[in-house]
Formats: sequence, structure tokens, C-alpha cells
Amino acid sequence: MVIIDLNADLGEEVTDDDALLAVVTSANVACGYHAGSEAIMRAVCEEAVRRGVAIGAQVSYDDREHFGRVARDVAPELLREQVADQVGVLSTIARGVGTSVRYLKPHGALYHRVIVDEEQAGAVLAGSGDLPVLGMAGAFLDLARAAGRGVFHEGFPDRGYGADGRLLPRTEPGALVEDEGAIVAQALDLAPRVDSVCLHGDSPGAVEHALAVRRALGEAGFELRPFG
Repeated sequence: MVIIDLNADLGEEVTDDDALLAVVTSANVACGYHAGSEAIMRAVCEEAVRRGVAIGAQVSYDDREHFGRVARDVAPELLREQVADQVGVLSTIARGVGTSVRYLKPHGALYHRVIVDEEQAGAVLAGSGDLPVLGMAGAFLDLARAAGRGVFHEGFPDRGYGADGRLLPRTEPGALVEDEGAIVAQALDLAPRVDSVCLHGDSPGAVEHALAVRRALGEAGFELRPFG
């Protein structure tokens, strides 16, 4: 049986966190810079412990106004400090409820920036200790691997891909996949090639789509459990 992880973005105040925690195996928890608060982080961590779900720090540019989805030019030293702050806050909360932060995943514009920008990728890594990282192929994962850190690849069944293998910008047609059948089909296509399948918690029907994807993966012979 092949192991696959199912992750989702949680703690963003836009979805039913408890319902998704009943489905996913890993939770990317917003650390307050693009969404969330310490109270919300604690609530997500507590339910994750109850459900046996792994916790990851979803770090972002300091940009609540745009939900962390606008590109920013942040000095590497400042970005390193901001990442360290986010990871530190979530780590303290996680320890307080009997768990720990298991991995790091950038969010939004930062996620896409570190794929192609070694300086920004290096700053994110420098601010996050030795946590394993989750993302797509590019500078971020390459630098992490070179540093001896755990590296895990993910795919997005609810997003459209371009010819370069990267996600289409949200402003382009086809960037968001909303049909449940299409999402399930893409999840089954991606699963043999990635360590984790990600469903966006802020997408319409996120819980229903996650349930459908989990059911389909199980029926296809995959064992759902946290990566690493």
C-alpha cells in the first residue's frame, strides 16, 4: 500500500477547521501574518492532537490586507526574523497542547517566490531552524535538501497547472478547479508522484472536496497518513 498525505490550510478564519481536521492528515496552520491569531492557532492545534493530525507552520509575508497573496520585496534579514517569529509563536502554542510543529510550508506569494528566488528561499530556511519543508520543485526545496533537511513534494488537485509545471496565477482562466469530479481525478493523477496532496481550505466546498478526495485515494489503494 502506498502512503499519501492529505493537507489543507487551516486557521485562516475562512473555513470549517474542525470539519477539515476530521479529514486531513496534516494541517498547515496560519501563523498570524496573513491570517489567524494565537487563539485560533491553539484551537486548531488542540483539535489536531485529538485527531492525530500533524501540524505544520504556514509562514507568510506580513500582509493580512491581501491575505498574503501579493508579492513583496522584503529584505532577507527581515524575512528571516518574520519567519522565525511565526514559527516560534506556533511552536510555543503547539507544545502547550502536547504536540509540536512537524514541518514548514510558505503561503501564497511567498510560496511562489521561494520557488524561483534563492535569496528569499534562503531567508525562509534560515528563520525556520531545521524543520522539514513542504512545497513544489525549485530553489526552496533544492536549498533545503542541500542543507540536509527533510524535503517533501506536494500537488494541488484544486488548482490548474501551466506548461512549466507550476500553478497558474489565480488571475488566469483555469487557475481554480471547482468541479469535484475534476478535483478527484487530478488528485488520483498527482498522488503517485508526490508526498502530499493539498486542498485549499478557502475554496468553496473545501470540506466536501476533501472528503471526496480522501475516499477516492483510499479506494485506489493509498494509505492516508502524515508524510515523513
